[in-house]
Amino acid sequence: MSFTSALSTGLLGYLALTVAMYALSFVIPKAGFAARVLASYANLIVAAVFGVLSSIVLTLLGYQQISQWATARFFHFTMYWSTGVCFTVEDPKDILGTTRPAVFIGNHQTELDVLMLGAMFPKYCSVTAKSSLKKTPFLGWFMTLSGSIFIDRKNAKDAREAMKGAAEEIRAKKQSVYMFPEGTRSYAKDPTLLPFKKGAFNLAVQAGVPIVPVVVANYSHVLFVKNLVFRSGKIPIKVLDPIPTTGLTAADVDELTRTTREKMLHELVALSEKAQGRPMAVPATIDSGSKAVASGIDTTVGSL
Repeated sequence: MSFTSALSTGLLGYLALTVAMYALSFVIPKAGFAARVLASYANLIVAAVFGVLSSIVLTLLGYQQISQWATARFFHFTMYWSTGVCFTVEDPKDILGTTRPAVFIGNHQTELDVLMLGAMFPKYCSVTAKSSLKKTPFLGWFMTLSGSIFIDRKNAKDAREAMKGAAEEIRAKKQSVYMFPEGTRSYAKDPTLLPFKKGAFNLAVQAGVPIVPVVVANYSHVLFVKNLVFRSGKIPIKVLDPIPTTGLTAADVDELTRTTREKMLHELVALSEKAQGRPMAVPATIDSGSKAVASGIDTTVGSL
């Protein structure tokens, strides 16, 4: 059997298994979890290929800085039609479209946050990544082609120093970044925020750009891995007002981090109540000294 034939057979088998799981979910609801997981992985692969190709084309046309935006929107569109999951963005002031450059930050729940980025990722924005990822096949190529901002991890012991090159790049290119200051996924059933790392706030202060908090409702009613729940549904996202950093110094970062987290936590509870239709209590403040392990290329700086 040739490689082409084997590949075609494998793809058809994958598609058939996904469709079968969707059909079975009408009888066994948990089969829907398997169906949507299979569909999600397939969408990720397709989006990755689209991302590499679109980055090459857009770079040649002089529009490299919207490569990640284009790939994000493509992924959100394919996921909606194949899984029924959709994130809806509440941004009446068009902050996503008018605030540039900025450091966008958001709460981090599960792997589905990749789809959340697909819905709200603004133009002229990128994720951050450690410099060593530049050499990684496919992923590193896409990130380089699409204008990701890379961080020199050799300076990880000093977060402010590690931000220096990134801050200069943000100012020079007017390129925003999106970061998850929790540093890892919470996987929480109820709305909560893990302790915030200070990397995103150090970066914003050094670059002299605003912090833009983006709050996503707790979506355990749509995806809760522990109970093998993965359903279709709409999940609200709310973009909060930008928080200026002009005139702030490193001495102000602790207070900036604390007040931003408080504001996001209260909005998270309110938004989650609206999404799930049930009252929720504001969780107790978590000790900011607690440790979180960074996960994923998009949390590199947030974990510093």
